Amino acid sequence: MTQPFVDSLGVHGTTAEDGTARLHLDATEEHLNAAGTLHGGVLATLVDTAMAAAVRSSTGEDDVPATSQLTVTYLHAGAPGHLAVTGRVVTQGEHLTVCEADVEQDGRTLVHAVATFAVLHR
Repeated sequence: MTQPFVDSLGVHGTTAEDGTARLHLDATEEHLNAAGTLHGGVLATLVDTAMAAAVRSSTGEDDVPATSQLTVTYLHAGAPGHLAVTGRVVTQGEHLTVCEADVEQDGRTLVHAVATFAVLHR
């Protein structure tokens, strides 16, 4: 599935299987905020994208995950460099799915997120 906005950030290496997804970003100066650290919106996009991929890997082909709630906890400031993101399904119901995700850089967790997705049946 192509995702122009996510692709424009430079996300690569996305894998998803059995309710778990991983993706990567090699953050550059373009991903920084005015304070010189990774922009919170970039980090929020990464966890949202990873969790949605995790949901898609555990539902039917015609099901579409739609974020209905997203809580992002920023634990540490990030810098340019490699980011690894893992999203996983925690609890899956008939219409709602709860996920968690983490962003790691150099062995340190920068972000922990929790989200609820509504699963839309096409």
